[in-house]
Amino acid sequence: MRIMFAAAPLQGHLLPLVPLAAACRDAGHDVIMASGGFPPDVLGLRNADIGAGFSLPRTAIRVALRHPRIAAAEMRGVAGQAMVGELFGRANLALVGPLLALAERERPDLIVFEPLCEAGAIVAGRLSIPSVLQENTLWPATDLFEAVTTSTALAGQDIPAPGLTITVTPPSLRDSPAAHAIAMRPVPYSGGGPIPDWLLTPGDRPRVLVSRSTLKGPNDGDPGPAVIAAAERVDAEFVLVRPASTRGLPPNVRTVDRVPLDRALPHAAAFIHHSGAGSVLGGLAAGVPQLTTPGAGDRRYNADLLARRGAGLAVAAKAITAADLIRLLTDDTLRAAARQVAAEIAAMPEPSTVVTALEKLAGG
Repeated sequence: MRIMFAAAPLQGHLLPLVPLAAACRDAGHDVIMASGGFPPDVLGLRNADIGAGFSLPRTAIRVALRHPRIAAAEMRGVAGQAMVGELFGRANLALVGPLLALAERERPDLIVFEPLCEAGAIVAGRLSIPSVLQENTLWPATDLFEAVTTSTALAGQDIPAPGLTITVTPPSLRDSPAAHAIAMRPVPYSGGGPIPDWLLTPGDRPRVLVSRSTLKGPNDGDPGPAVIAAAERVDAEFVLVRPASTRGLPPNVRTVDRVPLDRALPHAAAFIHHSGAGSVLGGLAAGVPQLTTPGAGDRRYNADLLARRGAGLAVAAKAITAADLIRLLTDDTLRAAARQVAAEIAAMPEPSTVVTALEKLAGG
């Protein structure tokens, strides 16, 4: 069976699809990933760049000018899915042509797409083949699908609903099960690459990983500066991943370039980041308490959801204090809740067990 995995050309969108794509490949199927911005390693999967005409910053400016009220609410993190729908509705217009051309060459029997790559559903419809929607955020995939397909830019497009939805949100973080859906374990994957040996062993003090978004912009939620300012008053080792600056660091702050966080997190005492869905799910899978910074897109939703579950703290990036860092490391209720969710994730079906459902849908 030929299977195409389609994701918006952003690493945070494509990496969550890699484990299932690899499972399909390992089951003997011909797999290709269609996206862009690929990391050095996607587990040896064939891939094709469809992102030449894709520019999220340029598209965001156009959408903001057309929908100023929604854009203003988005900057405050209170736009819900309105801005995301309009933004990726327009962005997907640039993906349909390249994805269709690729699909006409590859002739897939099935297209698996993520919630913000509706080009996958559009192309599947044009080729009269089934499609699968794979969730890659804590926002319900079907809600995002509706937000994008009903956007101004995609009005009038014939976009068939997916034949199957794969959900990855742990049970205690989901309000209700999705219709026509199967659950799959969210397997953290950060793109591979080397990692220093010292990150794979416990340190002399509790180690806290501090990460930031791969997308730089206003209100990007980078916790680094505030953590640096407070770190010297906390008995812990802080490791900044891809820091914006390395000047004036306290003795207990170290830095590393890009590293596979999925390998480093199991050896950390806590995780601080910008509230991206991949980071949240990675931290939960590792069972570590998290401090997240609410913001635009799904970041406020993710941060609030994690805090309500009791597995983390939600603090504005510029407001992080030493007291917040100390609580993150010493509050046993945070760690207990994080481990409970980790156990939920471990009990979810592995990607390899989902392959059969894809085969059945495609008749392969």
